[in-house]
Amino acid sequence: MATVGYVRVSTGKQTTDQQRDALIAAGCDRIFEDVASGARTDRPGLAALLDYVREGDTVVVWRLDRLGRSLSHVVRTAEELHKRGVLIRGLNDGVDYSTPTGRMIAGILAALAEYERSLINERASAAREAARTRGKQVGRPRVITPEQLRAARQMRAAGESMATICKTLGVKRATLYKAFSETGEAA
Repeated sequence: MATVGYVRVSTGKQTTDQQRDALIAAGCDRIFEDVASGARTDRPGLAALLDYVREGDTVVVWRLDRLGRSLSHVVRTAEELHKRGVLIRGLNDGVDYSTPTGRMIAGILAALAEYERSLINERASAAREAARTRGKQVGRPRVITPEQLRAARQMRAAGESMATICKTLGVKRATLYKAFSETGEAA
């Protein structure tokens, strides 16, 4: 059973010395390191740590926020480790998953992460609705323009085939069929 450390700083101008010294003092056998923003998902040090640890090992971090880019990401990483039988200890936030209190804190963090996700979804939904109210395009922009749709209607009325219309307008057949169906027209 190994005690493994993980350190992360956001930029090359910062140093990992303080975190590394604390992890060595905590008895870490091996330390994985990243110099990357917490917002980045491609962190080779964290990936290597997750690949390295086994059931019964303990992962030690300076603070839990070193493990992820958001509370929900930290919780997902912690849950993944917990399912694999790996314990987590945060030196400066008093979290130790090997104790009942630590597991309770983990549950509270999971609930907070779920709350955070629901707030983000509510804010995004409200922003989309506000944009719709103002007449702004929400979501992916339309591939077919209103002018192209008018031209397609005229060509269809003149007896042109869908293949010819699509080739002339430079749109895919599915796009044209969808545009017609959204306006209630038969293709």
